[in-house]
Amino acid sequence: MYVFANPNPAGIFEEGCAVRAFALATGRTWDSVFLDLAMMGYSMKRMPDRKPVYRGFLRAWGFEETMLPNKCPDCHSVRDFCADNPTGTYILATGDHVVCVISGDYFDTWDSGDETPTSVWRRKEG
Repeated sequence: MYVFANPNPAGIFEEGCAVRAFALATGRTWDSVFLDLAMMGYSMKRMPDRKPVYRGFLRAWGFEETMLPNKCPDCHSVRDFCADNPTGTYILATGDHVVCVISGDYFDTWDSGDETPTSVWRRKEG
């Protein structure tokens, strides 16, 4: 189920989906995640929202990546993924969006349930 969530302390939600999703998935503040991504991007000489940067961040926080089929009829929507995965913490990446999934609910500033994720990051438990 879709749940509205915006941890940005300024209330801005038009940008920063990766920071928003990672803050929700890790239980950290938006500010701390933004700073970590910015520093990681700085050290890599890449923008903080680029895949090499956020992949490094997610690995450091115990997430493992799996690719998903993005060609239908084998594709899944965010909503379908949530129905099939009622437990666990995930980050779903589409072509240009990132969304957090916790215990079968997807957290975002808009209903991204019809988006087609191409990769999933699952947080290892324990």
